[in-house]
Amino acid sequence: MTTYEKIAQRIRNLCTEKNITPNKLGSLSGIDPSTITSIFYGKSKNPGVATLAKVCEGLNITLFDFFNDPIFKK
Repeated sequence: MTTYEKIAQRIRNLCTEKNITPNKLGSLSGIDPSTITSIFYGKSKNPGVATLAKVCEGLNITLFDFFNDPIFKK
């Protein structure tokens, strides 16, 4: 699994865990929902740190919390 795929999967997992749709995450993050969808479906293969920070804000977690997951340990 590539780093990009791990990031997309982590966002999906967190959305499922918090019962948040991609559209809702976009609204909570201040990001266009199409950006979230692009990350999910591989159109955006390199989401920047600023985008990930906004996603984390929407999920009410830190970047440390985002990357502190077993998916990134391999």
